Amino acid sequence: MNTRSAIENSKIPTALSVAFNQDASCFSVGQESGFCVFDSDPCRIRVSRDFGAGIGIVQMVGKSNFIGMVGGGKQPKFSQNKVVVWDDAKKKVVLQIHTPTVALGVRISKTHIVVVLQNTVRAYKFQTPLKLWHAFETTDNFQGLCCLDSNTLAFPGRTSGQVQLVDLTTGSVSIIPAHGSSLRALVLSQNGQIVATASETGTLIRIFATQSCARIAELRRGVDQAVIFSLAISPSGRLLAAISDKSTLHIFDIPNSYKSSPIIDISTCNQNPAGNPRKFLGETKEENEVNNKKWGFLGKIPMLPRMFSDNYSFASAQFEIADEDKNCLPNTQSKSKSPQRVIGWVDDETIIVIGAGSNSKWEKFIIGKNVDGRRYCVRDGWKNYLIGI
Repeated sequence: MNTRSAIENSKIPTALSVAFNQDASCFSVGQESGFCVFDSDPCRIRVSRDFGAGIGIVQMVGKSNFIGMVGGGKQPKFSQNKVVVWDDAKKKVVLQIHTPTVALGVRISKTHIVVVLQNTVRAYKFQTPLKLWHAFETTDNFQGLCCLDSNTLAFPGRTSGQVQLVDLTTGSVSIIPAHGSSLRALVLSQNGQIVATASETGTLIRIFATQSCARIAELRRGVDQAVIFSLAISPSGRLLAAISDKSTLHIFDIPNSYKSSPIIDISTCNQNPAGNPRKFLGETKEENEVNNKKWGFLGKIPMLPRMFSDNYSFASAQFEIADEDKNCLPNTQSKSKSPQRVIGWVDDETIIVIGAGSNSKWEKFIIGKNVDGRRYCVRDGWKNYLIGI
């Protein structure tokens, strides 16, 4: 007689989605039974709400009591064609937005609520009564890519690989032809001055100035194709972090991010035969050495492929990813078959990686310096954040 319990009956805590707030000081988690909110560092529970039904998307508004939600999981609490705003101080829903198709993302600021659909981004004025400010058409956006700060809204354009930037004050729209293939990751800096992008190819990360749309940097993750899970820009705007399905965290310098000289569009500069745009960024020799040490003198030889002269990460580290996470998360009907991981900077030396699924891990990485001044990245701690809550 087989007395063993079925594996399916084991109650393994599962995160349907994870998301940082605007400054990555907290992260929110959607679950089959409700949602919870954690401090990022140290990782500790702040809020846990049991609805008895699933929440697929949870988005905080800073550290305020307002939280945007979309139903999800096996038994959704709300329709996936509806975005609700939950007031945790009053413990009730205070606003509802019905959408014509499944909501794939929601972003909220003090002035706007943005709902992401497969082919539309709908921006509302955060007021009573709620007012639709504008609806923007996009290419297929199964990842629900969208970034929002107090002045700027960024999301995919109507053509694959393009980024639309909307000035929320004037309503003006700018188009950035960022990549030749569909976007996979998108992030704004905390001050809204730069935007970073990665495509489905996953080899190059490009950085643009939001005011001029000039391309100010191009960073190479590697030469083989990868799925970029998440990008994050440090609070100072000097560093960029990226994580991918290679289970690797890469840390890059952002050239020209803090120079007093005007930003130069490297995409329009006459590059050398090796295709190295770095000499146009106003960097010093020392900074150039820091930004590219992978191929050494080979990067200076004319006519070699551009990969030899590109800017690579100055440090990297491994993070954990489970085999079961290679399936689609159950919160949306996304065509993505990759796990959900998000990355955030607590400060310019501390990076947090959060995983969803049943392998719900919090991992902390720090950037340090060796005795010779070289920087490195190392994992400083981890925990299964849903265990015991």
